[in-house]
Amino acid sequence: MLQLRIAQGSRSRRTFGRTLLAAAALTVVAAVPAVAAAPQAQQAQQQTQQTQQARPAQQAPAAGPAARGSLGAPAYQQVAHFYGAYIDAVSGKGGGELASALRKFYLTPQLRSRLDAWERRNHADGVLRAQNVPLALRVTPGDSAAGHTWSTVRLTWSRGEHPTYSYLTVRSDLATGRISDIGD
Repeated sequence: MLQLRIAQGSRSRRTFGRTLLAAAALTVVAAVPAVAAAPQAQQAQQQTQQTQQARPAQQAPAAGPAARGSLGAPAYQQVAHFYGAYIDAVSGKGGGELASALRKFYLTPQLRSRLDAWERRNHADGVLRAQNVPLALRVTPGDSAAGHTWSTVRLTWSRGEHPTYSYLTVRSDLATGRISDIGD
């Protein structure tokens, strides 16, 4: 479970740091496509096949680790990274471009179009399902099946003895690591 709290005094410093981190991550991921690893994997597979043909009596080598999604981290961590950076982007001045870039990077095109329609109908942010920005968030991993995994995002809207929360169910594609659905 990942948890993020936003303190009032250091909010601008954290916002700047997360925004900078998100921008750097987007730059690095855009510069190093996952496709670059494919020729090396093919070459290794061809060498293994040639070795097996040359020495048929030997046992085949053990298989290497399974390939992960292109984002490289568990899906619920990607959800936490997205929501943390997104909240910082929408709460900061002039963060609209960064928020759009984060949506483009982390969300599938189909989800982005559904969110646009939802936002026109509800006059609110479709990612947060609200007109305001939450004070904190927590992401909890859920079940996985049929190439997808679900995470629960708890958004904290107030402080005090009885804080107010809202919960979102976020579905991610295991193959790509991208968020493919956000529901209440």
